[in-house]
Amino acid sequence: MLIADAQAHIWAADTPARPWPPGHAHRAHRPLPFSAADLLREMDEAGVDRAVIVPPSWEGDRNDLALAAAAAHPGRFAVMGRPPIAVRDPHALDHWREQPGMLGIRVTTSGVGALALFTEPDGDWLWAAAERNRLPAMVSPPGLLPAVGQLAARHPGMRFVIDHLGLVRGGKDEAAFAGIADLLALARHDNIAVKASALPRYSSEPYPYRRLHPFLRRVFDAFGPRRMFWGTDLTGIPCTYRQAVTLFTEELPWLAGGDLDLVMGRALCDWLGWNLAG
Repeated sequence: MLIADAQAHIWAADTPARPWPPGHAHRAHRPLPFSAADLLREMDEAGVDRAVIVPPSWEGDRNDLALAAAAAHPGRFAVMGRPPIAVRDPHALDHWREQPGMLGIRVTTSGVGALALFTEPDGDWLWAAAERNRLPAMVSPPGLLPAVGQLAARHPGMRFVIDHLGLVRGGKDEAAFAGIADLLALARHDNIAVKASALPRYSSEPYPYRRLHPFLRRVFDAFGPRRMFWGTDLTGIPCTYRQAVTLFTEELPWLAGGDLDLVMGRALCDWLGWNLAG
């Protein structure tokens, strides 16, 4: 079974040229800095074949570390990069996938002008550019799930992935899934998928986080195995990489066979256009 992580971060040392945000070292659950070599070591120990590297939001539109990792290990890493939103250039993405290892874009609401990409008509330039260039987008829009549905309807040629199941930041257990109705409503758009990542940090319980399981089943029933992707957000979870894997492969009895194979990696690679041959 191919196991492909839908989200992992790497970052360099804290320097004046590349500073960490305040408190970053205290929030991380992995050593800092956390390099591509560190990530590969943990992947090998956990039995993870591939990982999508997502540059951290606080680095703006810098994708250089992630792209260097993908260039050095093309069979193991690919990148969903941060687009240059400040320039508002409708042609900024025209050659995006010519960067080796780059699969698409990842957009959050952090940074100047980022929120307007989801809420204002003049933010539509980015989605139009991505759609024209057939670039999938991973999005983290806390509290704005209905807005993603509107984007999906306006841009049927786009493929969206909702980060972390749209969970409520800081919430635990049932409180983390307070917006699940809005999430499930997005399943009617066949160009929206979901990333089941970062789950351990939304639980008040130890592994295997059983209070989260019923919610995972509801998401799976709504989106199906081709639009629900396993992931970790490794540096932000309070468990081992192997436990993040076995949470899905061993602790969810309703997820098995071909469905498990899709959720654990094959569906993600298909959605993003990541060649299974490496």
